[in-house]
Amino acid sequence: QARLIESGGGSVQIGGSLTLGCSTSESTDTLYVMAWFRQGPGKEREGVASFFSRSGSIVYADSVKGRFTISQDNGRNTVNLQMNNVKSEDTGVYICAARSRRPVSGFKSLTSAGYDYWGQGTQVTVSS
Repeated sequence: QARLIESGGGSVQIGGSLTLGCSTSESTDTLYVMAWFRQGPGKEREGVASFFSRSGSIVYADSVKGRFTISQDNGRNTVNLQMNNVKSEDTGVYICAARSRRPVSGFKSLTSAGYDYWGQGTQVTVSS
């Protein structure tokens, strides 16, 4: 049973930067997919970015492409989300997720279904 713990949330001004971290109790090499989701006020949970540990493939939501970067650290038990040029609509609770099973055909990494482990989330507030 993997545990996921997020860190790095806080307040940031529009156009600023913030880095979130997701620490796992297992090496990310044993987790096929790591992802970040977020839930804004009054909004549904949405996928932000995902990282496939075996292939190194990365998927971003259109809303964050060119601004956010997901990466695995050298210790391989933390996945980071670098957020640059943040916008007010980036406000929300950011939640880390992991899948321990090999992705099957049709698996959509930016949808909630198919993930086995979830963190508690960390709040990000973007203000002017």
